[in-house]
Amino acid sequence: MLEINSIELRYGAVKAVRDVSLKVNQGELVTLLGANGAGKSSTLKSIAGVLKPSRGTITLNGENIANLSPEQLVRRGVAMVPETRDVFPDLTVDENLQLGAFSRRRDTRGVEKSREFMFDLFPLLAERIKQPAGTLSGGQQQQLVIARAMMSDPSLLLLDEPSLGLAPVIVDVIFEMIVKLRQSGLTILLVEQNASKAMKVSDRNYILSLGRVATHGTTAEIAERSDLKSIYLGG
Repeated sequence: MLEINSIELRYGAVKAVRDVSLKVNQGELVTLLGANGAGKSSTLKSIAGVLKPSRGTITLNGENIANLSPEQLVRRGVAMVPETRDVFPDLTVDENLQLGAFSRRRDTRGVEKSREFMFDLFPLLAERIKQPAGTLSGGQQQQLVIARAMMSDPSLLLLDEPSLGLAPVIVDVIFEMIVKLRQSGLTILLVEQNASKAMKVSDRNYILSLGRVATHGTTAEIAERSDLKSIYLGG
């Protein structure tokens, strides 16, 4: 479904990603792991159209998407949940969800079906439907931004550090939701600092180090590596 070949990503003169290649098959949950600054979030941004590669290709369902805008990518089924957990604080939970469905606003029946699915998946949001999003807790806002992204009816969901800054009990809830989304047939590419948690739910994993893929494989294959700590930290 998604194939990245030897991309290089820059912020001005600084190379955030030097050489990353990876594949994600339809229906898979794949994780990107690595220390801070390894290039994980930058890789997600490139798939979402926010950061353009200076070299390499990004292909989605056989189409080169490296130069498409974020709006064009949303319409092709790509949705991203950034690590910043930004909500529209003065708008209600329901209004935030409606904005997530903006690209398909004419599909009234489909949008309502997605809304019902989100309320089934995140019952807390249904309870707080008229509450301003800015008054929600961090964990509640994380549920909202995932649900808002899902309102665009994506086929590929990019999740950047969904557990960041959350209490352990809330992290468990978020990962339960991620597993349920995957079970619904959604393809997910997950960036996560909580490596042990992420690898328990993933099909395959890529470990990035200093802007490159250091190793990849299933959780069992990576766990067998005696040099995992060195790989993870770029040693």
